[in-house]
Amino acid sequence: MFSPALTHTIAFVGGGRMAEALISGVLSSKCYKAEQIHVADPDTARLDHLTKRYGVQVGRTNHEVVASGEVVVLAVKPQVTADVLKEIGGVLAKRLVISVVAGIPLRRILETCGAQTHAIRAMPNTPAMVGEGMTALATGPGVEAQEIACARQIFESVGRVVSVDERVMDAVTGLSGSGPAYVFLMIEAMADGGVKMGLSRETAGLLAAQTVLGAARMVLETGQHPAQLKDQVASPSGTTMAGLHRLEQGGLRGLLIDAVEAATKRSQELGG
Repeated sequence: MFSPALTHTIAFVGGGRMAEALISGVLSSKCYKAEQIHVADPDTARLDHLTKRYGVQVGRTNHEVVASGEVVVLAVKPQVTADVLKEIGGVLAKRLVISVVAGIPLRRILETCGAQTHAIRAMPNTPAMVGEGMTALATGPGVEAQEIACARQIFESVGRVVSVDERVMDAVTGLSGSGPAYVFLMIEAMADGGVKMGLSRETAGLLAAQTVLGAARMVLETGQHPAQLKDQVASPSGTTMAGLHRLEQGGLRGLLIDAVEAATKRSQELGG
């Protein structure tokens, strides 16, 4: 059913920011060549941009683009997914379908396209646009090892990849899918605190953003629990403990847990 990398084509149904991040990633990592990538999007200006910047192929319709790809990446809004699947479902039977649509379960794809369709559900996040994405993959029935390897190759070109059971994909959406927005809010708030205490806006923004980046890398590269790393910064009766105490008083920990829960429930609602 499936040919090795660099010999098959990939079709993107939807040419938005996530699709562009993946296109840029696979081209930079040389997983695919530009002539192997086909894109469909209702926004002609968007297609012009992708063609000029990356040299990819574009099609007039979703059906035309899907017919030209052995791997199909479904990258549309959740609200239009049902209509798009009805349009292209008939030509997906012998293709690997990778969906990056938030909240849409694999069963919705298989109900429209047929149980014989090989489908993988992916949840990447926006840091993929700078090569620091986090993607979770859940595989549908019948998906073969080389198809999983293909999907991992695509998403590893823009960051890290983990495999999960589909039953927890809504939680993935609530945590890492929506998570960058929580972190952006924290960076903004930390910078605002620096400005309040006399720093320039530019300096405060740089200090906050690099601090978050460095802290995240410490968690990933040391393998230590975040609590251990936190304790290494917080000396007795010091400035960090004073700040942490105020955050605990304000309920930051509980609010972040609540945010993940709320986003997870909204993802579940989208999936019906």
